[in-house]
Amino acid sequence: MTDQNTQPDNSHDLYAVRLQKLQELCADGRNPFASNCEQSHTSEEAMALYKEDAPDEEQPRVKVAGRIVVFRVMGKASFIKLQDRDGQIQCYVTRDELPEGEYNTYFKKKLDLGDIIGVEGRLFKTKTGEITVRAESYTLVSKSLRPLPEKWSGLKNDDKIYRQRYLDLIMNQDSRKRFKQRADVIRAMREYLWARDFTEVETPVLQGVAGGAAARPFITHFNALDCDFYMRIALELYLKRLLVGGEDRVFEIGRVFRNEGLSRRHNPEFTMLELYQAYSDYRGMMEITQGLIQHVAEKVIGSLEIERPDGTVIQLGGEWREAKYKDLVLEATGDPDWFSHDRGTKLEKARALNIEVDGDLEDYEITNNVFEKIIEPTLIQPTFVTHIPRELCPLAKITQDDETTIDVFELCINGQEIAPAYSEQNDPIIQRKMFEEQVGEEVQDMDTDFLNALEHGMPPAGGMGLGIDRLIILLTGAESIRDTILFPSLKPIKQEG
Repeated sequence: MTDQNTQPDNSHDLYAVRLQKLQELCADGRNPFASNCEQSHTSEEAMALYKEDAPDEEQPRVKVAGRIVVFRVMGKASFIKLQDRDGQIQCYVTRDELPEGEYNTYFKKKLDLGDIIGVEGRLFKTKTGEITVRAESYTLVSKSLRPLPEKWSGLKNDDKIYRQRYLDLIMNQDSRKRFKQRADVIRAMREYLWARDFTEVETPVLQGVAGGAAARPFITHFNALDCDFYMRIALELYLKRLLVGGEDRVFEIGRVFRNEGLSRRHNPEFTMLELYQAYSDYRGMMEITQGLIQHVAEKVIGSLEIERPDGTVIQLGGEWREAKYKDLVLEATGDPDWFSHDRGTKLEKARALNIEVDGDLEDYEITNNVFEKIIEPTLIQPTFVTHIPRELCPLAKITQDDETTIDVFELCINGQEIAPAYSEQNDPIIQRKMFEEQVGEEVQDMDTDFLNALEHGMPPAGGMGLGIDRLIILLTGAESIRDTILFPSLKPIKQEG
């Protein structure tokens, strides 16, 4: 018995061998890249058709197609496994079932691991109990010229996994499952919001002003208009314009771009859900955010419990904790007078807590460093952190009984922020003032068109943003945000020649 799965990794030599096979097939009048191949069932659907109590001659005939990922030749017969979108199905190919000369001349000698073929035949079950297709015919539809990664070592180099995601999806079942779950998450989100009368919309990716968040934008030049535009850093301001226009419940799922760092939790291009509901506030957003995440978890992973690698179980069911930002800071620092100290004292105390803090940071930024570095990582169970400092977001309503904070929550789960939400600021006078405080002398960075829209009147509203990539990390246990994005941001490889 020979086994193509154990072939050595002589990539260059194997390419030449496969290219020769391709040329020989063409010389014999065979098309190695067929224009089509009928597929009656996926692997999962075909196996579900098997009748346990029926004889072989009464089993269904199926047409399956996929990539050869297992190829075992045993003289006059071979076992192969085809991989398609649902998984793998075994096929049994014999010399006697195929036209004379087909098996020895072409099937055994011209096919390779990685080729994509179609197989037609009846189902049967092997002695080991595996449902299999007994091949009556096959069609080569795409000849693979490059070998797949070696079976046992697989594809383990992170850079190669991210650059050649197609190989990762072929070789790693966990990756295939995770990206299927990602699609399921987005589908479940839409279903949840559609059921609550939200309208899905699309807003500009290229924007004249980079607004809606404090982040460095990517800049591009719009040739037809002869001016610079920005890749959007948030979805917010255009969605709020729709509230002004009378759309009471809107949401968008879209790409957002921030020209900032790369890390295990950050990718410059990521996916956000943002939604806005008129006649609501941040507490209304608590209800919808908790309900949305619970709905998605039940639909996609079938559970409201998520076990971390350290054995801790995150409980998404039941009541979620609510805690004020200031209370968490006072508890973490052990200093009841923290918010009364001047900037210099806070800087000293933060460094005494072994927090690296830039000496040029503003007062509120020092406090937020404390929150992000020693508080947020401890918030494993779902926690709504409320009433954050007003300087951190100029787009939310100021808290009535504390003008230093805003009516906002940041939902933290598994030690990271998953979703912020606001009682949206709809007073155009206050909004203009807060924008002016944010941009300082850089008045060109202020979205005056949005302010004009607000002056026409926007109803009170709640708004929420949810980082979909981070939610996927939570639900699937992915180690890095790059494992949740099909094609993450990478430095280009210099092309030779």
